Amino acid sequence: MADEKAALISPQTVANAKLIVSTAASLAASAVLIRAIVNDFLPSQFHTYLTSRFHSLSRRFSFQLTIVVEEFQGFAINQVFEAAEIYLGSLSNISVQRIRVGKTENEMDLAVSVDSNEEVVDVFEGKKFKWKLITTQVEASSRSGRNQEMGDLNSSLRSEVRSFELTFNKKHKEKVFKSYFPYLLERAKAIREQRKTVKIHNFNPWEWCYQSFNLNHPMNFDTIAVDSELKREFLEDLDNFINGKDYYKKIGKVWKRGYLLYGPPGTGKTSLIAAMANHLKFDIYDLDLNNIQGNTQLKNMLLSISSRSIIVIEDIDCSIKLQNRDSEDQAQNEGNSNKVTLSGLLNFVDELYSCCGEGRIMVFTTNYKDKLDSALIRPGRMDMHICLSYCNASGFEQLAFNYLGIHGHALFDEIKGLLKEIEVTPAEVAGELVKSRDPDTSLQGFLSFLHNKRNQ
Repeated sequence: MADEKAALISPQTVANAKLIVSTAASLAASAVLIRAIVNDFLPSQFHTYLTSRFHSLSRRFSFQLTIVVEEFQGFAINQVFEAAEIYLGSLSNISVQRIRVGKTENEMDLAVSVDSNEEVVDVFEGKKFKWKLITTQVEASSRSGRNQEMGDLNSSLRSEVRSFELTFNKKHKEKVFKSYFPYLLERAKAIREQRKTVKIHNFNPWEWCYQSFNLNHPMNFDTIAVDSELKREFLEDLDNFINGKDYYKKIGKVWKRGYLLYGPPGTGKTSLIAAMANHLKFDIYDLDLNNIQGNTQLKNMLLSISSRSIIVIEDIDCSIKLQNRDSEDQAQNEGNSNKVTLSGLLNFVDELYSCCGEGRIMVFTTNYKDKLDSALIRPGRMDMHICLSYCNASGFEQLAFNYLGIHGHALFDEIKGLLKEIEVTPAEVAGELVKSRDPDTSLQGFLSFLHNKRNQ
């Protein structure tokens, strides 16, 4: 069979192939000879000139463009570099030999990033973009304060200079700047928020700083025991707000929202705040007005609170005695200017300083809504009033599922009927259901609790 195929090749074809091989060999030998002549006989300046001209011609006829994205922009982190690092590490179809994995205290999940000199190809709107992380080791001589005190010699420290190289077809340059980079920044922002560990910040008046702790509260909108219709309305309002940044700008309003949570003790006001924080990945700033020395300090605190956060003042009706606006001048004349006043709190909620941050949510809680000044809870300050009342049928069903893992039981109808007659807070229901993990025992005990409470 091989002989038959060989017979089909004409002598002319064989001759042409030999000529091509011979020509290629001659060209290769000529190139080697020319390079040797250039290196040995021409001045180094001329050699450098020829090399630069060659690279210049290569770039002129190349269809590729490379953008360098350095890690630092002056002394600040380059946001494009940071976004690229986060985004590339999140690609599910990433195909590289080496990756880096890390985690900080403020992140819930592991963060994956591309290692040095690895190439990643991303496809955006059908176009290919090739990323490569370039790392250069730099020798830096420095002396720490401790070394100076001890008289040690300067120590040589190794540091890295990192940058990304983004390579793509030149004709897509406009798309990169108008579409790809904005998309990259938005995706990285969303990924960063998803990884974020929610924190709660308490103000320390003696050191003028916030003490921060991880918010490990597990409550979310799937498990919170509030009326199902109220939950739906509140979630819809919350999502409309968080997705409405451009809308607020369009209508000329500051992107902020206020919620008043009111109702008897034990009805879930604190749990609802925790569910909000976990849903939005927003930090909580818990303000105790008793620890704040006057309106000026309250204003300064607002400036130090981060954007996209929840500012909480619990039990606002009894945390401090808010004087009405008519008696504030008299109080200041009596030397009480170091106390927060109602007008100071109103300014805190909606004056121009509130524009210094965006995406903030203000939450007031109270057990007695009727004790609050109407100016404090009007629309624009407290935009939505949420009544968290006693446990009803839907709230009980949620608690029964949370604590006992059941969606139905023979005693449900009798219990729901009694809940229409008897005022029981979700906290009381939870306190009874947690006494036993056996559904029959737990529900029978709760039923007895309801009968006893009705007979009191």
